[in-house]
Amino acid sequence: MLSGSSSAPASEPHRIRHATRATMAQFFVNGATFATWGILIPSVKDRFALSDAVLSLAMLAVAGGALLTMGQSGKWIARVGSARALRQAGILYAATLLLIPLAPQFWMLVALLLVFGSAMAAFDVAMSVQAALVEGRRSRPIMSTLHAMFSIGGIAGSALGALPGLSPLAHAGLVAVVTLSVALSIGPFALPDDAHDETAATPGSDRSARRMVLVLGVISFLALMCEGGMYDWAAVYMRDIAQSPAAWVSYSYAAFSTGMAAGRLTGDRIRARIGGLRTLLWSGVAGAAGIALAATLPTPLATMAGLLLAGLGIANLMPIFFLAAARVPGMPAAESIAAVARFAYVGMLLGPVCIGGVAEHLGLRVSFAGVALVMMVVALFGPRAVKRFI
Repeated sequence: MLSGSSSAPASEPHRIRHATRATMAQFFVNGATFATWGILIPSVKDRFALSDAVLSLAMLAVAGGALLTMGQSGKWIARVGSARALRQAGILYAATLLLIPLAPQFWMLVALLLVFGSAMAAFDVAMSVQAALVEGRRSRPIMSTLHAMFSIGGIAGSALGALPGLSPLAHAGLVAVVTLSVALSIGPFALPDDAHDETAATPGSDRSARRMVLVLGVISFLALMCEGGMYDWAAVYMRDIAQSPAAWVSYSYAAFSTGMAAGRLTGDRIRARIGGLRTLLWSGVAGAAGIALAATLPTPLATMAGLLLAGLGIANLMPIFFLAAARVPGMPAAESIAAVARFAYVGMLLGPVCIGGVAEHLGLRVSFAGVALVMMVVALFGPRAVKRFI
């Protein structure tokens, strides 16, 4: 439970400290909840005796629910405020997670997962708005650390599922209770959303804002194509191209994930020292170098090192892009973040598909080389996309 009291006005540093902890808690439970869905997938497959193809429809429903409602979520959050949206979306997020192991028929499960994805998207956008508000009130960066809490929450949610004797329903129930408790606790600690004065808009400002968001969205799309591709294809590359021992295959995913976590835990200190634009540039270069290393030296050790370096580089791209989106003038932060997040979600979904398509005709090494080139595009053009806001 979050500490603090709302009975008397707190000093500004005290309030920011509480808001920071509250936002960290939101990122943590989001990661834990999403990881729990991942842990529930095998039990869902067994319960309904699903083929891999049909199971993929269930997975697609989560992404589909998020994509279909992302735009409306942004408008809703801008209207009701991020604190209220976190509370209401958190209730729905927790409730749908709990109901997943209880769905009696597959079509009900798919419908439930559409709602689960919608709640997740709204929760994502609202907590990102709070994250941008918190960073704006602090003297030092915090955005990457907040995203690291999502990764830590994912680790915690996964580890809980490994406890012996814990049923899928019990696992979902425990995480749902924690998510619900945190969502209901946000009110006294959340920062008020920045006012968006529609009457102050100048002619053409809305078009200019949407153009800036489009640029941020495209560069985020490219970054998440690379991230999604590494998550989904690292193990296959390790086994089929690097010819690693069977015991090492799972280490490839762990290497990339470890790089992501380490990059986010150190990203704020790096950004405070060298600035956001240089952090973005060198992050993209590191990501490209890591993927290129795996593509050019397909040995187990070189591939592991490359994936670790790629994770370190990719880790801080989206925190910076979301922060920039929240600062686009002429548009509520919730709407701009939602628009950029929609591009990012599509990139995450299409990245693995594109890698597979290229690999089918040219081989997986060529696919990885292509991903390295895309990451260099992010490194070169990302700083230009965010330079007005970071």
